[in-house]
Parts: sequence; structure tokens; C-alpha cells
Amino acid sequence: MNRTLRPARPTEAVKRPGRWLALSVLVLAVLLVAVDATVLGLATPYISEDLAPSGTQLLWIGDVYSFVIAGLLVSMGSLGDRIGRKRILLVGATAFGALSVLNAYAHTPEVLILARALLGVAGATLMPATLALIRNLFHDPRERSLAVGIWGAAASAGAAVGPVVGGFLLEHFWWGSVFLINLPVMAVLVVVGVKLLPESRNPNPGPWDLLSVALSLVGMVGVVYAVKETAAHGFAWATLGAGLLGVAALYGFVRRQLTMPVPLLDMRLFRNRGFSGAVLADLLTILGLSGLVFFLSQYLQLVQGRRPFEAGLAELPAAVGAVVAGLVAGRAARRFSVRAVVSGGLAAVGLALAALTVIGRHTGYPLLGTALLVVGLGAGFAFTVTADVLLSSVPGEQAGAASAVSETAYELGAALGIAVLGSIVTGVYRDFTGPAGTPEAAHESLGGAVEAAAGLPAPTAATLLDSARQAFVDGLTLAAGVGAAVLLAAAAAAWFLLRGQRLEDGAEHP
Repeated sequence: MNRTLRPARPTEAVKRPGRWLALSVLVLAVLLVAVDATVLGLATPYISEDLAPSGTQLLWIGDVYSFVIAGLLVSMGSLGDRIGRKRILLVGATAFGALSVLNAYAHTPEVLILARALLGVAGATLMPATLALIRNLFHDPRERSLAVGIWGAAASAGAAVGPVVGGFLLEHFWWGSVFLINLPVMAVLVVVGVKLLPESRNPNPGPWDLLSVALSLVGMVGVVYAVKETAAHGFAWATLGAGLLGVAALYGFVRRQLTMPVPLLDMRLFRNRGFSGAVLADLLTILGLSGLVFFLSQYLQLVQGRRPFEAGLAELPAAVGAVVAGLVAGRAARRFSVRAVVSGGLAAVGLALAALTVIGRHTGYPLLGTALLVVGLGAGFAFTVTADVLLSSVPGEQAGAASAVSETAYELGAALGIAVLGSIVTGVYRDFTGPAGTPEAAHESLGGAVEAAAGLPAPTAATLLDSARQAFVDGLTLAAGVGAAVLLAAAAAAWFLLRGQRLEDGAEHP
């Protein structure tokens, strides 16, 4: 009787039944996005061969998804706060699966770019909703840290599953099959999520301001497009105009949010140094990583001659390291400090990228595998802790908008990374000197060079491929050096901005 009447402790009072089963559904959503993002790198050589895109089109295929997501994440996160995070997650997952079919059967570069952009619209609904639901499912901070770690580990597992499964599919089917693997995951997510996920929303949401949505989209896309085009082709008045339009739209967005009674995004969140530091760390980290990762699959296949499945397995250490680090990151941050774990993780990634500046065409796998493992461990520690900091910095009703800011930093960093670092690789590569009779298409991409070589006499083809592969490696090592510098700068910034930041220990009441 005494046990029955004993008052519940705070940590017991806020533990929602079925929360771990609900988390399993959110993990499926993360897998859906992560798998889609990673299989594209392996499929790039096949897309180049089948659709014959130009070098610029190939970059657009890689980064338009991130452009659109970056422009819409805040709007979709705020919409989820208003209409319900469960609802927007399930609608977005259904659309994501349907649009994956459009991507799979794209027959021209232009159609594939459009399909990737539409997929970005659907993808913008998923990630903020998953993190926001975690914020409202887990009110005990230690449980939430573990849940965020599992969430991050699932994203890393998706990054591992994507290349391996994608490699298997590419060896047996056409490149479009890598998009179709989204369909069974989507089906399970929707069917199970309807029953298991609790609905949550902001009880006093205010209107969803369409002008703010438009300003956010125009601003993000304009700025990122300007950076991309300038990096790829140099200064142009049209590019400058796009960039200025983007800056003006973002300025208008910020001003509008500061004057609205219930803004789409509460700009006062950025007054929290921990929140701002976590956002900046995420952006710089992905910027330094993404461009390199985008071209690494091409290096493994087109330079070192690995089959797609083998290339997918070769990238596995990064995901394994991220999974392991994600599961213990919260505990490590409480034992040491937030800034020590985040800065240490970012510095480790920077040093690993620095090690990749010495790779050549015939570099053995021990160096590559070790560097990828360190990248995974460092990124796993950093991303998990910064996500936890972001979620714990805001009240539950703003979880969607705060999660969207985190994901916007991630996607914006990815777009800028592919644009800037990818353009470094492409710029160095285009200047290679081929033998007489080298087609212009060979200078557009390494995939184009491989295809062009197939129609040339054997001695000419061998000379062409030697020159093209060496130029690609030269560009890759230069991009690795730039990425390393960005990551080390991010580590230093996180050390100062996250000073005194701690993860919560006591439970909160919903």
C-alpha cells in the first residue's frame, strides 16, 4: 500500500508510455532521408553515363535538394508546430516516397534536377518534425540525450546502409533503383506512425505567415545560388543580383519576424550563446565535410576502380564511428563538458581531413579507412551534443522551429560545401591536359572522361584517363585541405561559443 501511495518522482511523472516505440518510427524517417542523401554519390557515375549532364548540371543534381530544403526547413518546422508534428511528418513521408519514383524514372538532367527539388520540399517536413517530436516525447534530459543519440546514430546508419544497399542495386539494376528503396521504408513509417506517434503542436501557434515563407525561401536559395555560381564560374552581374536579392529577402525576413506578435521563427533564440554556437558549429562542420564526401564515392569508383558495392563498404567506417559516438556523446558531455566534446570532435574531423591531403591514385585502404573512422567518431560526438543543446535551449512549443534552425544549418552547410568544395574539385579537374582529340565532355566530369575514353584507341584512352584521374585527385586533395581548415576553425569557434554550456540533468514537466 505504501508503495502504491508513494508520490512519483519528477523523472517518473514525465516518462510517456510507449515513447521508445514511438522513437523507432522517428528513426525510420531519419533513415529515409539519410539513405536518399548517400546513395546519390554512388549513382553519380551512372547518371553521368546515362543522362550525360554537364559538370554544372551534375552539381545541381547533387545540391538542389539541399538548396530547397534549406529554404523551406524553418517554414515547415513552424508549420508542424501549428498543424501538428505527427501530421506533417506522415504527409511529408508519403510525398517523399511518391517523389522518389519521379526521381527514379527521370530521363533527362533537367527532369532529375526538378525531381530532386520537389523531393527537397517533401524532405523539409521530415527532419524538423522528428527532432521536435523527440523534444516532446522525452522530458527527462538524460533520456532525451540517449534518444537524440539514437536519432543521430540512425542517420549515420542510414548513411552506411545507403552506399551498401545502393552499391548492390547498382550492380544489378539501373541507377534509378537507388531511389526506389525509399518506398518500403515510407510505407512502414506511415502505417506504424499513424498508431504509435502522439500528436503535438504549439497550443498558441499564431498564423502561418506566407510572406515570411516566401522571404525565407527566396533568401536562402538566392544566397546559396550566388555562392555556388561564383565559386564555379567567377563573378557575373546576374549572380551578384541573385545574391543581393537573397540578402535583401533574408533581411526582410528577420525584420518581419521581429515585428510579428507570433513569428514564424523567434529570432530571440539566437541571443542564447549556446544555441547560436551549436548552429554555427553544425553549419561549418557540414560545409567542411559535404563537398569532400560528395566526390569521395567517385574517387573510390572512377579513380581506384572499385565496384559500387565495394565502394559502399569502403565508406562504412565513417558511419560505424558516428553510430558509436552518438550513443555515448550525451554521457561524455556530462562527464567532461559540452565544449570539450564538441570542439574535440570537430578538431578530430579536421585532422582526419588534413590526413586526406596526401592521398594519391593508389593510396591503400588503411589510410582511407582510418581517416573515415575518425571523421565518423568526431562528427558523431559533435552533432549529437549540438542537437541536444539546441533542443534543451527552447521551450517545447518552439521545438519545431528550433529543430528547423538546426536542420537549416545542416542543409545550408551541405549546399555550400558541395558548391564551394565541389567547385574547387571541378575547377582543378577541368584544367587537365588531355591527348589530342580529347572530347570537350571529358573536361566536364571524371565520369564524362571515362565514357569518352571508351570510344578512343587504347593508347589515347589510357593517356586521357591517367591525366583526368590525376587532375581529379589533385582537386580532391585541395578540397580536403580547405575542409580541414574550416573544421579546425569550427572547433575553435565552438570552444569559445559553448563556454559554460551544460546539458540538463533534472527532469522537466511537460
